[in-house]
Order: sequence, then C-alpha cells, then structure tokens
Amino acid sequence: MVEITDNTIRPLGLKAQSRRTIMKLGAALATIPVITSSFAAVVATDIPKNSDTKMTPEKSDAFINGLADLMAHSTRTPILRWPNEYGMEYEEIFFPAMDGVTIEGWFIPGKSDRLVICNHPMPCNRYGYPGHLDPWKDFGGFEVNFLPEYKILHDAGYNIIAYDMRNHGRSGTGSGGVNGHGILEYRDVVGSLRYAKSRPDTKSMKTVLYSRCLGANATIVGIHKHPEEFTHVQALIALQPVSPRVFVETAVEREKISHGIERFDSALHRRTGYHLADVWPMECAKSVALPTFVAQVRNDFLTKPSNVQEIYDTLSAADKKLYWIEGTDLRFEGYNYFGRNPKPILDWFDSHIS
Repeated sequence: MVEITDNTIRPLGLKAQSRRTIMKLGAALATIPVITSSFAAVVATDIPKNSDTKMTPEKSDAFINGLADLMAHSTRTPILRWPNEYGMEYEEIFFPAMDGVTIEGWFIPGKSDRLVICNHPMPCNRYGYPGHLDPWKDFGGFEVNFLPEYKILHDAGYNIIAYDMRNHGRSGTGSGGVNGHGILEYRDVVGSLRYAKSRPDTKSMKTVLYSRCLGANATIVGIHKHPEEFTHVQALIALQPVSPRVFVETAVEREKISHGIERFDSALHRRTGYHLADVWPMECAKSVALPTFVAQVRNDFLTKPSNVQEIYDTLSAADKKLYWIEGTDLRFEGYNYFGRNPKPILDWFDSHIS
C-alpha cells in the first residue's frame, strides 16, 4: 500500500482564501446548494467565522433544521454539456436500479474491450455541476465539468457508462426522495453493473469503476452488501468518499452550537428515519478488497483529512493508494482535478486491467 501526494497542482482559478469571501457562513457547509428559508435566515446574519459569539437558541435551531433539510434530500441540477460537444458519439440509455428506479445516462463507445462506469457526487449529475450559474454558486462559483475526463478516457480507448443516480439529473425519484448518502444509492451502482452485463457489446468487457463522493460511498456499500455483483470489477477509483457526520461536525463546531451533533441527529431522524450512524457505516469499507485508488483534497474545509484517512485505512485491499490533492481548500475543485491532471487515474486503471 502506498500513500502519495501531489505537489504540482496547476492553478485552479480560485485562490484558497476565496471561499471565505464567496461563500456565506453555513451555506458552504451544507451538502446541497438549495438554501431553505430558515437556514438562509441564519446565513444572513454573517456571524464572523472566528468570533466567540454563539448563536442564540432560536438561530441555532434554525441552523440545525435548515442543515437537516439540506442533508435529508438532494437536488436536481440540469445537464448542460453533452458528449457530442467534445467529439464523442454517445447513446442515451436507461436501465433499472436494483429496486426498479429508472436510471438514465450515457453510453460512450470506445475502441477497446475496457469499460469504466462513472458514479457522480451529490448534488452533481452525469455531466457535472453548474456551479457557475445561479442558484448553484454556493460551492465556489465555478463549474464542475466531467466531460473533459470522459474525453480523456475515451481517447485512451475506454468505453464509458455515466449515469444520474436516483433523485439526481434525469433519473427517477427513489426511496421517497430521501438521500441515503450511499446506503440507498448502492442500488443504482448494482443496476449499472447489471445493465453493462445485459448489453451484448459490453457484457464481456474488462470493467473498472470511477466513483466520486456519493458515488464512492454507494460503491463501497454495494460491495459490502452484494460482493457477488462486483467480482468482475478489476479496479476502483474512489474520489472523496466521506462520512456525512464530518460535514455536520465541521458546521456545528464552527458555529459553536452546543450539542450540535445530537440535535442534528434528531432532526435528520425526524426527516428520514435515519441517524447519522446509519448513513455511513464505516465497517462497509472493510469489505473493499479490490485494488482501490483513493483521492481527496487534503485541505477540504468542508471535511477533515482524518476522515478519508480512516476510510482508506479501513479498506481491506492490499493494493491501494491514497492521493492528496494540494493547492486548494475547495472540495469541488477536486472533481475537476483529474480532468486537468489525468495521468494518475489512467495509470491506475491501465496497470490493473488484465
């Protein structure tokens, strides 16, 4: 097992400190950019980030409830870019998730017997995230665009399946619209693998997975629950897997909210029936034995590096690498990183496909 660090990140267009001026208090700590009225009311107070001032009970209640609303449900964002705009032929596809939810996506044919299935973060979709447009600017004000990565993989010969997870993009509403942070969405990952096995042109292909954030969590849960569905998968890239609890800890610690975790946990349970411990069982990572490349923005101010380190350490895989993305504290810059610096992911897949 190897830990590697990138120290040559090219400029990403935003200084690290830009998040302090672009992002309002709390809004940046939410995992979805649709701010509820109660949450927005607290954000509007602009309590200084390093202040010792504590929120009033009323404002802390509004903060907790607003954050719980955001964490309990994802949001749909538009698909703004398409493979043909990057010189790639593609097929619009749809298939059932494990529980029957209709999943929509793209199949981009390549010139090899290699297939990569791409699983996106929350609240993105198969294309990326329109963070350069209102009302989705809360993660830095820039676009996340996966199409350059698809083009790089395509030009390297890979066939690609990229799809919208349930409650995202154009896929169907599933699980009552509840966001399971992976414990529901794994059904979509399994559905994508079954779909690839059902197509005459992809059923015998050498398969790898490229899973980001929510997609990474869902992949890990899927491997834990249904290892038999993943026996043919030769390698995994897990970009920024995360424990939802860490998002909440970061938020309530910053705002000095007393008993914030306990209060949030109760609020989430009222909305979804889940506790924080339910939506990311760390022990699922123990089930991951296939070669796994984990990558993370080291200074991601929404999370803590210790969290991804724990996930990485928990993986059972003997063949694994941890890659730290340097030069930014913006989580969403991590989603654009390998479109600009593709060598690590190409090397990982190429070296593990037999």
